[in-house]
Amino acid sequence: MTSHAPIARAALAATDIRKRYRRKLALDRVSLSVTAGEAVALVGENGSGKTTLLRICAGMLRPDEGSVRTHGRIGYCPQRPALLDLLSADEHLVLFGAALGLPRPTALKTGRGVLGELRFPVGDPTRAGELSGGSRQKLNLALALLGDPSLLMLDEPYQGFDHGSYESFWEHVAIWRKQDKAVLIVTHVLPDASAVDGIIELTVPGSQPATGGEGS
Repeated sequence: MTSHAPIARAALAATDIRKRYRRKLALDRVSLSVTAGEAVALVGENGSGKTTLLRICAGMLRPDEGSVRTHGRIGYCPQRPALLDLLSADEHLVLFGAALGLPRPTALKTGRGVLGELRFPVGDPTRAGELSGGSRQKLNLALALLGDPSLLMLDEPYQGFDHGSYESFWEHVAIWRKQDKAVLIVTHVLPDASAVDGIIELTVPGSQPATGGEGS
């Protein structure tokens, strides 16, 4: 199963990925590639291994077999926000920015810009542990975008968003494509096929072979 990006020039190339959890086979010989300027949607029913595959591609989990090659800085947005409950949004931006070598003003400007576009109240001192699920996810996404990554891996990044923020997210996807970023998105819902360049469907191992298809 592959997307249509030639592996030789891909920002992300995963080949023959296989992963098992004890007796359960999560991924069976899955391959995909994403190139600069391309957004690819990773879809499939629950249990098909979408999150597992994304974590392997992001270097968060080792495959049992297969290989992953990436090029450029990675921005990874997990399905469950990895936030510190006692810190505010601005404190998260400064902390995560420092880990990327960003000066405080740069981290705040970049992060606040994304948060504002997603309708998050910029400068809100509320601690992360007291934020709504949608607001936590907006902060989660903003942190993934710090440092201007060229490769984005996003696991259902719009969970809990209101309609306006959801539309804003897909507008950002269009902008990232024009900026030559490579984007891999785990999603259950697409606004329409033109929102991405390719759609890769995973199936539960042992049911049917996984297939990949191109968008517009």
